[in-house]
Amino acid sequence: MKFADVVIAVALLAVIATFLLFGFGIVLIPVSTYYGPDLASILSVLVANLIVGYVFARKIREESRMSSIGKILLLFVALLLVTILAEYGAIGHASAAIDDMLRSTYSTSSWTNTDWFAYEELWLSYSAALSAAVGLVFGFVGLYVGSIRKPTVQVKA
Repeated sequence: MKFADVVIAVALLAVIATFLLFGFGIVLIPVSTYYGPDLASILSVLVANLIVGYVFARKIREESRMSSIGKILLLFVALLLVTILAEYGAIGHASAAIDDMLRSTYSTSSWTNTDWFAYEELWLSYSAALSAAVGLVFGFVGLYVGSIRKPTVQVKA
């Protein structure tokens, strides 16, 4: 698979996953405000990878399937991590939800700014690692299953 094909696949994957995230979020977040966003993220990554695997099945099968899937997943996870870090970086400090979780878990009355910074960075690292793991696992499953189909029509250029 050429690098240009990988970039196009990841761009299509990002667009489809974003639209699916909105759709699944509209359905799942009212059902459960705690698990809804996570489940919507997982489902959007899985379904988007199924679609991209199906669309790019011929390109994925041109060379080693694992090599092609690996290239797509590495670029997708890199894009995912950059997006997460940019999102948290744009907010200033991590978020009100993280602050609320830290306040309810620990006695934060005597925390210094350094303590807050350290725990928010720890939470950000945890969030990024978990997102990368979910992206890799469900992305692999989606791309592998989506690329199983055998192309039926040969197009000659």
